[in-house]
Amino acid sequence: MTKITFVGAGSTIFMQNIVGDALLTPALADSHFALMDIDPVRLAESEAVAKAMIRSVGTGATVSTHTDRRPALDGADFVITAFQVGGYEPCTVIDFEIPKQYGLRQTIADTLGVGGIMRGLRTVPVLWGVAQDMMQLCPNATLLQYVNPMAINTWALAERFPALKHVGLCHSVQNTVEELAHDLDLPKADIRYKVAGINHVAFFLKLEHEDRDIYPALRQGYHAGHLPKPPLLMPRCPNKVRYEVMDHLGYFCTESSEHFAEYVPWFIKDGRNDLIEQFSIPLDEYPTRCVEQVANWKDQAKTLTDGRDIEVTRSHEFAADIMNAIVTDTPYTAYGNLPNTGQIPQLPLGAAVETPCLIDANGAQPSVVTDIPPQLIALMRTQINVQELTVRALTEENPEYIYHAAMMDPHTAAELDLRQIRSLVTDLLSAHGDWLPDWCQSARAA
Repeated sequence: MTKITFVGAGSTIFMQNIVGDALLTPALADSHFALMDIDPVRLAESEAVAKAMIRSVGTGATVSTHTDRRPALDGADFVITAFQVGGYEPCTVIDFEIPKQYGLRQTIADTLGVGGIMRGLRTVPVLWGVAQDMMQLCPNATLLQYVNPMAINTWALAERFPALKHVGLCHSVQNTVEELAHDLDLPKADIRYKVAGINHVAFFLKLEHEDRDIYPALRQGYHAGHLPKPPLLMPRCPNKVRYEVMDHLGYFCTESSEHFAEYVPWFIKDGRNDLIEQFSIPLDEYPTRCVEQVANWKDQAKTLTDGRDIEVTRSHEFAADIMNAIVTDTPYTAYGNLPNTGQIPQLPLGAAVETPCLIDANGAQPSVVTDIPPQLIALMRTQINVQELTVRALTEENPEYIYHAAMMDPHTAAELDLRQIRSLVTDLLSAHGDWLPDWCQSARAA
């Protein structure tokens, strides 16, 4: 029996997708699912959902629940992480409200910028704890890591635990293919593509339908005002930023426009509300989503946990297919985030990069991509600067690198001067308090 441990199983909808996919995969259908979360109420809700899915599919799978991760990890074959350290309150609120006092506005704040840096400082120590427990309790297990900031987390895990089997996973590639198929009225299964870069700032280097390049159709539709269409996945978040960047840099980015707008210095600017309106940039989008999810969750939980069986359908997440490929030694290709050992020679070694990966019993093996255009490499390097300094702060326990990371962030640097950035970071470190590692205390006291 394969043991699949889910750390952060209180993320019930995401747990439902991953466990549901596994139940529909013959080699995984009779697995034991060890669900772990620090919130016993959400954990109980997830347990009820998992058991309802097992009844619905009729497999021999079993479920256990844990508030202590060590028993959950003991003997695991696969570990899935999906959690948010500090939650919406207080930490997400802090990440948005304090920067606003300096005139720095954000949309999602979970990957780059001051919000992404703070989330990395909160998250990496917890992931290191999971990895350390894995080395003791399940050293041959594979970690499927879904937590943001993905690139910072992946890089830091590899730095501290080089023997750990892990891959960072995201659904931005699948989501973007779905949006482009929607815009061009094409079956998404018929779109052929090649993507490479870093998580959330990777680009479609090839984008074809029936051996025909579809970039001309995207550009023509954008110039004519027909594209983008109203979005399929996030109705409040039109896709105009990505089309505009494609028009200037030549290629389409994997991450949504609301994310991408805060990674670059071109769209969110003080005194430029015309840009916010022209490109429909949803400021404070992530807090808005959090409030909506909290408000809607009670009704959702009641529906999901009322004792009825739950229909199980396939999601578009990679996790079950990756686990199946490893268990059955059946080759499968997925987009994964791994330390750069030369798979993208144009980017620094060690940086977390996203490329097609061959998955089989040997684990995730990245393919080599050597043809990324220089303008895209230049953009990726601006992101890697921030990621590297944040990882350096964590590995060396040096708070000064936190300030340097914020100073190098493209959006932050476009809005604030050096003294403002230093003051902002100090305020953020102080406000986060015990959610951050102890070595940050010296910066908070300065």
